Amino acid sequence: MSPDEYMRLAIVMAQKVPQYPFGAVIVRRTTGEVLAKGYNRSSRNPIVHGEIDVINRCAAAHAPVDWTALDLYTTAEPCPMCQSAIEWAGMATVYFGTSIPFLQQHGWRQIDIRSEEVARRTPFRNTKVIGGILEQECNALFEAAQGEAMKP
Repeated sequence: MSPDEYMRLAIVMAQKVPQYPFGAVIVRRTTGEVLAKGYNRSSRNPIVHGEIDVINRCAAAHAPVDWTALDLYTTAEPCPMCQSAIEWAGMATVYFGTSIPFLQQHGWRQIDIRSEEVARRTPFRNTKVIGGILEQECNALFEAAQGEAMKP
């Protein structure tokens, strides 16, 4: 499968929570196997963003796992908390659709630290961060949910 196809899976996950459309999937790079799918559950727990959910699901289903052999696809650029979790896990590549600046411009509360900066400041990893995968489709998810964006 291509990066676009994996991002489409993340979009399907995001559609499970249209008011907070942060969906994510984890893929084994060598085989293309999707190991876990997740989505934002912050209405139940404020720290369970899509990336945290998918990392937890992957760990529960596949422990022990070689995280360096895995890639994460997410509908929006990981926030500093999520990118830090990705760094601690050791995944090699993160692909995202919507950027933090886009979210900020559309009223979404976001910490103003880009995922690339978190990756760059993690001296014990060499994580690649690749944005803009199906960006328009991902942006549309967040534009449609914009009415919910300002709620705590």
